[in-house]
Amino acid sequence: MERLGEPVDRSGAHAERPGGSVDPPGGGADRPAAPETDLELLVHGVGGTTPERMLGDPRTVRITGDDTAAVFRRAEDTEAAPGGRDPRGGPVREAYVWCNLTSGDGSRALWLLLLPFMVVNLAHWMRPAAPARPRTVRLYGLLVRLAALTLTVLLVAAACEVALDLIAWQCAGARACVRRHSWLWFLEPAAPGAPAGSGGWWSAPGRRLALAAVLPVALTGLLWYLSHRTWRAYESHQPLSPEPGAHGVERDGDPERDARGPEPDAQDPERDAHGSALVRPGFWYGRRLVARLRAAHTAAGLLTVAAAVTIPAARFDHRPGGPQALDLLGWLLPAALLGCGAAVVAVVCRRGRSENRLDQRLDRHLVRALPLAALALLLLGLLYAGWSRPGWRSAGRLPGDPAFGALMLAQGLIVVALAAVARDLYRRRPDPRAGMRGLGGPAVALLACALGGVISGGVAQRVADWLDGTRALLAGPPVLLTWQASAIPPLLAVLLLLTAGLALRTARLARAERRRIRHEHPGEPEDPSRTRAIAHARAMAALTDRAPLVVAVLTATTLVLGAAALAGALATRKTPDGAAHRADHLVQAVAETSQALGSWLVGLGFLLFVTWGRRAYKDASARRTIGILWDVGTFWPRAAHPFAPPCYAERAVPDLAWRMETWTRRTGGRLVLSGHSQGSVLAAAAAWQLPPSVRRRVALLTYGSPLERLYGRWFPAHFGPPALAALHHDIACWRNLYRRTDPIGGPVRVPDDASPDVDHEPLPDPLAYGRTLDHPLPAPILGHSDYQSDPAFTRERARLLARLCPEVPGQRPDPDTRD
Repeated sequence: MERLGEPVDRSGAHAERPGGSVDPPGGGADRPAAPETDLELLVHGVGGTTPERMLGDPRTVRITGDDTAAVFRRAEDTEAAPGGRDPRGGPVREAYVWCNLTSGDGSRALWLLLLPFMVVNLAHWMRPAAPARPRTVRLYGLLVRLAALTLTVLLVAAACEVALDLIAWQCAGARACVRRHSWLWFLEPAAPGAPAGSGGWWSAPGRRLALAAVLPVALTGLLWYLSHRTWRAYESHQPLSPEPGAHGVERDGDPERDARGPEPDAQDPERDAHGSALVRPGFWYGRRLVARLRAAHTAAGLLTVAAAVTIPAARFDHRPGGPQALDLLGWLLPAALLGCGAAVVAVVCRRGRSENRLDQRLDRHLVRALPLAALALLLLGLLYAGWSRPGWRSAGRLPGDPAFGALMLAQGLIVVALAAVARDLYRRRPDPRAGMRGLGGPAVALLACALGGVISGGVAQRVADWLDGTRALLAGPPVLLTWQASAIPPLLAVLLLLTAGLALRTARLARAERRRIRHEHPGEPEDPSRTRAIAHARAMAALTDRAPLVVAVLTATTLVLGAAALAGALATRKTPDGAAHRADHLVQAVAETSQALGSWLVGLGFLLFVTWGRRAYKDASARRTIGILWDVGTFWPRAAHPFAPPCYAERAVPDLAWRMETWTRRTGGRLVLSGHSQGSVLAAAAAWQLPPSVRRRVALLTYGSPLERLYGRWFPAHFGPPALAALHHDIACWRNLYRRTDPIGGPVRVPDDASPDVDHEPLPDPLAYGRTLDHPLPAPILGHSDYQSDPAFTRERARLLARLCPEVPGQRPDPDTRD
């Protein structure tokens, strides 16, 4: 693959520079090249690929872009062919390669730790479509942001549980545990009966807590750094500026609009005549909200650490006869922490995204002041906790253990309220195709909270076992975490039953498909093994449509078991086996088995999680697997959680829009935007961002597309039937190819009597059932791949070009050459 020193595009009359600027006529090559009339811009799907594979040529040239995302052409196409066509037939082809946005170097494996944040961020975008309900839409976004805030507090609280409670409070407070772990020697407390102060300087409980606070503070700082760094690397690229008056918005930077001050929360895309918020100029530029949320979540993490250090010392100072100064500080500091926490919640609640315009402003005072205030309170708390307190000893668990129960209860109440709001929105515009009848967002939010709880409990359980495997020396982690681990075995049992049911249904569907396949090939000799393979591929592809059932069962089971775990922990304040000590022998056996098996499963899951991340750091193929996960999960901007993995679409969509707008403006030619799989979603989002004058000169060709099958069902407010119908109306023409054996792609179901249908009839897969003159060897079952090898691809692309305006504006005559 060749890479030019300067990313110069020799394919047209003008040279394009990175960022979309176009040189004036005559400022590029010595002699003008023939103007192009036809271009196909290819966008690959999940997992990524190479430009050589996309273009079918080992020699490719990067014409614009960088090492992260770029546009490539075949080397021989850098000099335009006559008429702008490929000498081998068809339009000139370009490949937009964006795979490095999600599967780059080994550090991306660390993003696995951000999985709960990514899942809760998805819940923000999964709300039902709601016409004329802006306040309810804003309430939905507010509840998701509050759920995301509890996840940050939960993660930092888990780090505090490990560092402050298990290590600094419990293990460092027991001489036997310190002797088992020699690296804690400087924290060893004084022997019983020894005079006060006989231990080391760090042996005081408050100083041990202050020292251990370095770990959760470092974790919070790391999350802040990753969020800030990834925003600069991925999401700082500005979208294409809209035309004046397009979509009812003005160009950014208009002084009259800036004088009006900040816009209200813009989260009701139904106000747009185009049916989707993706048409808004500020949709793919969320700098202001991400900066605000990053400041709030960073402050929340620091305040969590400050509370974990301050509250135990304050409780000791409130005893009768203690120093009055410390007692007063023990009241003032928690009050200040509570006030700062209220400010954090207010910032999270204050506003959502501003999408109606390209909002480039930044609340600098708030972004700086809030984390600094939290840091100042943390430093005061560390100083307060480290003050000398004769007679203070650490015993049992760290005070503040009920915090996990309060967090879990808050998350449950938020999810229930979110479900009520989502149901109200769904009733305004019922959509039978919507996943879980509009409850997909609350379900995903609940799963994110459950995933965060499992990760937190797994870390605490493993560290407790490492410090004291027999649990004879330490009290161990909070009781609630043990109850949560005990709920995992019954959850897995329900999932096994569901899997068995789906397997039976798939087998019945495969038998039905075998009968259908025999009727599809009359006159050909039957091959039973070939028929079974095709039927099995179709039946397995249909499992995608059962995803709402799986999520619904998983969510309902998680909600019931989580409520039971919380009630059991609060009611008994004992572990499950301890609570069932006097119960029936069967109940006791079930409780003991669930607790032991749950602890092992949590530990195994955590070890697999770490092992996968370690393997991904060293193995490029494993990094690609993780990249596929991010391809689906990080398409959406960070609207709910600023510590989620970065949104690659905030780089990819502007790239595609800039490329299409500049090429069509320069050449006036015909452009086919060709997207496969996730690339079709990027293509649709980029087409929405184009000015209307450009959008009408672009054809859309999608294949293996999840636009309706996944995005339309799970994100109905942005890819529902009205949005896809509007996209069909806005662009010049659109054609969609799919196969019955494809587990991801499917029809987009956009009926329109005024123009040809979008969906092509299902492509045959395999191309030939048996051996034929054209296929002397058995044709493979392609499923989700190699759509371009089907003859229908070339045929439909040619039809799209023919449906575009065939007349290309001629070159304007030079004024000096006129008669």
